[in-house]
Amino acid sequence: MKIIYIANVRLPTEKAHGYQISKMCEEFSGQGAEVELWIPTRDNHIKEDVFSFYGVKPNFKIRLVKSYDFFINHKYLGKLSFWLQGLSFALKLLFIRLDKDAIIYTRNPEISWIFNLRGHKTVAEVHNWPGKDFLYNFLIKRSGKIVTITKGLSEIFFKKNWPENKIFVASDGVDLEKFDIKIEKVQARKKINLPLDKKIALYSGSLYLYDWKGVDIFLAAAESLPESYLVVLVGGEPGEVAKIKETYTGNNILLAGFKRREEIPYYLKAADVLILPNKQGEKLSESYTSPLKLFEYMASGTPIIASDLPSLREILNEKNCIFFKPNDAADLAKKIEFLLTNNNEFARRTAEQAYSDVKNYTWEERARNIINFIK
Repeated sequence: MKIIYIANVRLPTEKAHGYQISKMCEEFSGQGAEVELWIPTRDNHIKEDVFSFYGVKPNFKIRLVKSYDFFINHKYLGKLSFWLQGLSFALKLLFIRLDKDAIIYTRNPEISWIFNLRGHKTVAEVHNWPGKDFLYNFLIKRSGKIVTITKGLSEIFFKKNWPENKIFVASDGVDLEKFDIKIEKVQARKKINLPLDKKIALYSGSLYLYDWKGVDIFLAAAESLPESYLVVLVGGEPGEVAKIKETYTGNNILLAGFKRREEIPYYLKAADVLILPNKQGEKLSESYTSPLKLFEYMASGTPIIASDLPSLREILNEKNCIFFKPNDAADLAKKIEFLLTNNNEFARRTAEQAYSDVKNYTWEERARNIINFIK
């Protein structure tokens, strides 16, 4: 089986989708498929190659498709740069000849549409459904098969009368070996220079201040926590970090900034509790997201506090985490104090259950299941 994964993205990128795409190519290859990753030529401040930046095996090929990078003119073109870049990339793909037996795998519905018209088997991996869905629906319906990352997304296709045998739900996953590191909390804190005398609540991921990921909810909760607590945020671009520093001036907030993937497991091990504060009020957060951080949290063996949302309940439950009321900073602060105040045994049990549960969500298993679905 030959799989050509076509992704209209900048790679490498600090964003989670870059790692997910690269990891799936590695795992597809590990399952015996011949894999190529096609990406556009893009201006990139990251000079490392994909394999070293993400720490994945070089067991698949990468093909750079030369197309004009309209994003360098984003300052002047705004959202138009997105559409022009996508069009430029799609036009280039039209003129590339390839084996008719190759399976096209992509996150981009327009790419699935193009290659379906050219007679190829296509698989579209769906991570969101836009509010204005006419164009998206027109493009995606030409896909041969659909992989969704949540049951919430699969329900959209069933409502649109897609056959069940063309839809497969595959949540995101984790590399257990990289996140189940054999190091104690104290040693982890010493390694990354975190204080030993604080109770640490930690968030890892993008730091968009007021979007659906809920960083602002976590920061608001920090304001009511005792001085003995330290709120740590790992990740974010320099502009995001600077904006938070301007907005929140509490002494109990530590902005660690962007960290390479190989460093993240030490931060997760160093924390007393890990926070997943996704917001209510947006479909992407409520029903469509399958956060990479969720599975990494579970694999770390550290207790989790998460928003009580349908998307997260596809994986989490009362036995493997503590839920708080979405968008409620006061309730989040209350749950943090509850978990870290003389509830060590309860915290240990939830963390152990989360680790046990996440063994069903490895990247290897995800790739195997998807290949079986494609066959």
